[in-house]
Amino acid sequence: MATPVYSGATRNPQRGRPRDATRDDALRQAALEVMAEVGYRALTMDAVAARARAGKATIYRRWESKLDLVIDTCTQLAQQNLAEPDTGSLAGDLREFLSAFAAFLSGPIGKAAQALVGELPHEPELASAFRGTFLTAQRDVLRRILDRAEERGELRQDAPRGMAVELAGAALIYRLMLTGDPLDLPFVDRVVDQVLMPLVAKGQ
Repeated sequence: MATPVYSGATRNPQRGRPRDATRDDALRQAALEVMAEVGYRALTMDAVAARARAGKATIYRRWESKLDLVIDTCTQLAQQNLAEPDTGSLAGDLREFLSAFAAFLSGPIGKAAQALVGELPHEPELASAFRGTFLTAQRDVLRRILDRAEERGELRQDAPRGMAVELAGAALIYRLMLTGDPLDLPFVDRVVDQVLMPLVAKGQ
């Protein structure tokens, strides 16, 4: 049987009282905390409800399933935590974005991200949704940073933009998930100065 692919379509709203946005955030945070502890597969609505001190019905009025809850959480994380810098220079934009992204991954959400990414090969619908929300948002910011650099005349004509976007994210995820070394500012500086700028910038 073919596995359905998440389409990103909005679910039918549940009837009842208007949703409390602050309550939504608390439930998403509870889901992240539980997922960081037990992983995606062991995540249950009961555990989220207990962590948030909410009734399970409160969760199901908002999300129809665990998958819906996690997908929505990924979407909100991308919107709230992937700010787009515009410092006026390519190096400045890359440094500011990657520093913020590294801090985001190194924070409380980092363990949840590791648990989630580790499940993607086994959960096709979750993988499709994650790529279409969080991953796409991160890559789009980097592409726009490169586009602005081109408009300012900072990029080489043959700059491999796609490779630069891949390497920028891969370097951070590699440290986060494989080496365990800190995602600190000196590391971000090395990625920008020794990898990304020589790859795409003029005069490097």
